Amino acid sequence: MSTTSLEGPPAYGAEPRPDPGPAPLAPLEFLRWTWRQLTSMRTALILLFLLALAAVPGSVVPQESVDPLRVIQWKDQHSTLTPIYENLGLFSVYESTWFSAVYILLMISLVGCILPRTKVYWKAMRARPPRLPRNLARLPAHRTFSTDAAPEDVLDRAGRALRGYRQDTTTDDAGGSVSAEKGYLREAGNLLFHVSVVIVLVGFAFGSLLGFKGGVIVVTGGSFGNNLAQYDDFDPGALFSPKQLKPFFFTVKDFDVTFIKEGRETGMAHKFSAGLDYQASPDQPTEHTRISVNHPLKVDGTNVYLIGHGYAPVVTVRDAAGKKVFSGPVIFLPEDSTFRSFGVIKVPEGTPKQLGFEGEFYPTYAFTMETGPFTAFPEDKNPALSMAVYAGDLGLDSGVPQSIYALDKEKLTKITDDAGKPVRVDLQLGNTVTLPDQLGSITFDRVDKFVKLQISHNPGGWIALSGVVLALIGLLGSLFIRPRRIWVSVRRQDGRTLVEVAGLDRSAGGDLAGEIDELAQQLEEKA
Repeated sequence: MSTTSLEGPPAYGAEPRPDPGPAPLAPLEFLRWTWRQLTSMRTALILLFLLALAAVPGSVVPQESVDPLRVIQWKDQHSTLTPIYENLGLFSVYESTWFSAVYILLMISLVGCILPRTKVYWKAMRARPPRLPRNLARLPAHRTFSTDAAPEDVLDRAGRALRGYRQDTTTDDAGGSVSAEKGYLREAGNLLFHVSVVIVLVGFAFGSLLGFKGGVIVVTGGSFGNNLAQYDDFDPGALFSPKQLKPFFFTVKDFDVTFIKEGRETGMAHKFSAGLDYQASPDQPTEHTRISVNHPLKVDGTNVYLIGHGYAPVVTVRDAAGKKVFSGPVIFLPEDSTFRSFGVIKVPEGTPKQLGFEGEFYPTYAFTMETGPFTAFPEDKNPALSMAVYAGDLGLDSGVPQSIYALDKEKLTKITDDAGKPVRVDLQLGNTVTLPDQLGSITFDRVDKFVKLQISHNPGGWIALSGVVLALIGLLGSLFIRPRRIWVSVRRQDGRTLVEVAGLDRSAGGDLAGEIDELAQQLEEKA
């Protein structure tokens, strides 16, 4: 005789045994649990939200790959936040490690969601329509009538009436039934939408790896050749070499801009375009084209976009003897929507000391005691220059690269007058100001315009565009295709044929009452 010992509850007054809790997962089980969590639809949605959220700083904070000059200005204006932003990679959001991590995890999660759902969908496509429910009267749409027609005739008519549905017909001695189902492409639309998101992500990744993006500012009348030395900033993909740059060339012939002069949007640039003479390759003839916003110049897979514009005052600096030591357009970068612009002029030789000018350009100069100098309108109707003057060593021979839009004042001294006040050069168009201390003179000759161009090559653009188109198709399919099931039951009862028609709309808020009424009417009339 065998006995089984069962451990009972602890004796009265004894200390209760601690709850051991769930057993720890084995390494393989933990990996499976992690994979299930990562490839769940909830995780994919969270990662998609995080990716959209991560892109916000890229739109708010100036990016080095888009506008490095604006990044420099932002850093100068926000010295406290700059180290924090640099550590977080907010000046290069899309190249940062944390953004890439979210990007890659989202792709893995989407692929992990798509593969099992595709397997389930494939099985559902090959499966027969669901069998006849036991009680059709419980379905939302249900109709019953009787007829003298034979059961097989009613089933045959039902099959023809349900043409376009996938059908399964069964018969027995008492009658039979027709099971019909439609709307299988709804799930295909859902799957297509998820696949398209992966395609878009792959397209962007492909373009960022094999493409490049660069920026250049060209004054009207100036030229550009597509080589690395000509770019103001250049951001190549990880797998792109500057040797792959296509050898095209263009000259900016003119620039036209129209400013709104009435209404709430007064002063905004309404239309602007630039005329370019370009050669697609050295052995090709010169052609002329005009580019504007969203209408770039396309040369052998490379696009030249017009993304900005501004003013380049033309000044001439002479020494004390009247000899010209500097002359040409100087780019002044816009600071606000009125095109009040900031710039510097560097004169490295020709005078007793190297000269530097730093100040602002006003397209339509105006002044009030309350505001001081300002620009009344962004068009160059009354152009003026106001600049401080420095002399000394510009630091051009230090070996450290310098921005042409900033003045290194470490070895420069601000010029003052006899009273010790800083000298400020205020120039109207055509005016000349003589500098103190035999430093010569400066003349404001005319105003040229410049265009800011973005030159980019994105080989993954067509992949991303294809993904967007597929996403739209998939979304339309998932929204407008209604999966529905219809059953027709036929059986002999009391010498007549009893017909039951019922349906189930599987989409949210769907109603098959009208369709079931029409089907019942067709079967009854034909019977």
